[in-house]
Amino acid sequence: MVFRSVGITIVFVTHDQEEALVMSDRIAVFNNGRIVQVAASSDVYEHPATAFVSTFVGTANVLDGEAAQRVLGRTGMFSLRPEKVLIDRMPDGEHVRSARGTVRNVEYLGPLTRFVVDVGGGCHLAVLEQNDSDKFTDVMARLGSEVTVAWHDSAVQAMS
Repeated sequence: MVFRSVGITIVFVTHDQEEALVMSDRIAVFNNGRIVQVAASSDVYEHPATAFVSTFVGTANVLDGEAAQRVLGRTGMFSLRPEKVLIDRMPDGEHVRSARGTVRNVEYLGPLTRFVVDVGGGCHLAVLEQNDSDKFTDVMARLGSEVTVAWHDSAVQAMS
């Protein structure tokens, strides 16, 4: 990137999260005039410190209270990015969690489809899937279907 070749510090202010992730070595996220997290762009996205950061920088499933206990088997507040959750496929490896649910909403976004899965107890998980070979009618046919959602435990981030 051109900015790195200059050898000086540049402060860039933006509300465009994608732009911030692409252009920055480090990001400072502010909430109500206070810094809530400063880290490398990948750390801000992958390891959000607070629920605000997890939903301000990208989108996230925020689970706490009864929802965290029901879905994760843990107490506290947690973030789980929608692209880290699979529908009707199990991730490879160990430490995999899953839940049964019903697809309540399907949003076809061109290269991606966003699903909202009701996993019970008033808890819904957003899931993003890449549309590799699915046609629009194929993804829409999943509306109302019973599915299994699964993710690696490492995709779950504890927050304050």
